[in-house]
Amino acid sequence: MTTGPRVEDHYSSSGIARRILDALAAAGGPDTPATPDALAPLDQFHGRGIQATRELVALLQPQADEEIADVGCGIGGPARWIAWTFGCRVTGVDLTPAFCEAARELNRATGMEERVRILEGNALALPLPDAAFDRAYSQNVVMNIADKRGFYAELFRVLKPGGVAALSNLLAGPAGPPHFPVPWAETPATSFLSTAEETRADILTAGFEILSFRDTAAETVPKQSAIRRKIEAEGMPPLSLRVLMGDRMQDLTVNSIRSLEEGRAVPVEILVRRPA
Repeated sequence: MTTGPRVEDHYSSSGIARRILDALAAAGGPDTPATPDALAPLDQFHGRGIQATRELVALLQPQADEEIADVGCGIGGPARWIAWTFGCRVTGVDLTPAFCEAARELNRATGMEERVRILEGNALALPLPDAAFDRAYSQNVVMNIADKRGFYAELFRVLKPGGVAALSNLLAGPAGPPHFPVPWAETPATSFLSTAEETRADILTAGFEILSFRDTAAETVPKQSAIRRKIEAEGMPPLSLRVLMGDRMQDLTVNSIRSLEEGRAVPVEILVRRPA
């Protein structure tokens, strides 16, 4: 029996897809087509939105007709955008039932049902077969997972030999814990940041080769600081993750950026490969 806080409770709300589609129509008019590009300000639920997805994709290099796994897919924004842009097939797995339901509804609204499949499941026991995917990715998910070796082992299991995975993670910084609440956790009870050294060790223990491991703070934090100042002065824009997470999203975003600015969290991009 679970007695502590659950990760999925932090993210759950009702009517997510309807709120997103209504916000898109309110901003662009009732005839605005629901495309993965149009939805990007609303459905890319991770730091820096669509720009971060583009950067991760540049690392991952998905190819047409490949099978891609998205571990911790949220409401499916990156999965839809990647499948739509590159012509691949993406299977997303997420722990939160409300997110899976919204992702499926938005797949239908964007006509992406044949290219994007959404499964409800735990990253530590992925409902996916062994060695089934050419590539995989995960964006800002592992911060919610205490058993990081289990997470990387599952990622290793579902990749084909020679397959690669791109990871966008936040790591523990030298200046202490983040300012809570943050987008991934209300309190430290569901936040599990590891250091760079611990992350490297966990990835290698799973059997991966590390192809690249890059701290991106120098290039991303100044831009995030500008966003924080704008949000504090003007509030969240109408087309933003406020539609998904409600009014609390402003405080969550500001706290996250302050944590980056103060060295309490460190953004990294990692590319790993399962040996052939």
